Amino acid sequence: MRLVPDRGESIQTLSANPPPGAPEPPLLPPQDGFVFLERSRFAAAFAANVDADDAAFMAASQVPCGVGAISAAVTTPAWRTKPSWYLLTTADKMIPPAAQHSMAKRAGATVIEVEGSHATFVAKPDVVASLIERAATASAQSK
Repeated sequence: MRLVPDRGESIQTLSANPPPGAPEPPLLPPQDGFVFLERSRFAAAFAANVDADDAAFMAASQVPCGVGAISAAVTTPAWRTKPSWYLLTTADKMIPPAAQHSMAKRAGATVIEVEGSHATFVAKPDVVASLIERAATASAQSK
């Protein structure tokens, strides 16, 4: 996930008040303590720039998120004491780009913007790998 909670915040609190006009993620009601995305809307909401067959596989094989993980508040956010990097996906339908900008700015993160959906890590792994390499290099040089 690319949410950047602060002390006392959770995925639930960060997702509670989306900006006006933001798409609503297709979350199904919790089942046995877990949350899934609706399969029929998965590709459009989560993996819009992923190959259709891969997006269908991702929808069918998604790993659920525990309700406890969504509501658990962060106690010590790492970004308060460590350099942070953020991959901002400009066509994300899960986390609105405006919210991504706000969280990344608050964390003082180095931001890399890419046109893509929430699943850009699948559609554009080279971009993600490049970001990881840049962050690792910068972290090694600052020691």
